[in-house]
Amino acid sequence: MDAYPVAKGHTLVVPKAHRTDIFDCTPEEVADLWALVRKVKEKLDEELHPDGYNVGTNVGAASGQTVFHCHVHVIPRQRGDAADPRGGVRRVRKPDVDY
Repeated sequence: MDAYPVAKGHTLVVPKAHRTDIFDCTPEEVADLWALVRKVKEKLDEELHPDGYNVGTNVGAASGQTVFHCHVHVIPRQRGDAADPRGGVRRVRKPDVDY
């Protein structure tokens, strides 16, 4: 689970091998990572029944990456959790972000 979740169920998928970011992973590691993202999504579907998801990763400090180990955010979303969800992750929880 994310230490600073922007929504209930916000989960990180992290490869065991140290990779700085997703572009540092081998094609096989990327495939395994996305397979695990799907499993996490299925588990969150069972537990939380979200209406949608934001899924993503930050690459480099300029993107906001602060932990330089590859990880993918899986963020369950509910209708109404943001007044206007258009723009996706840029507006996932505007009051919770400092930009």
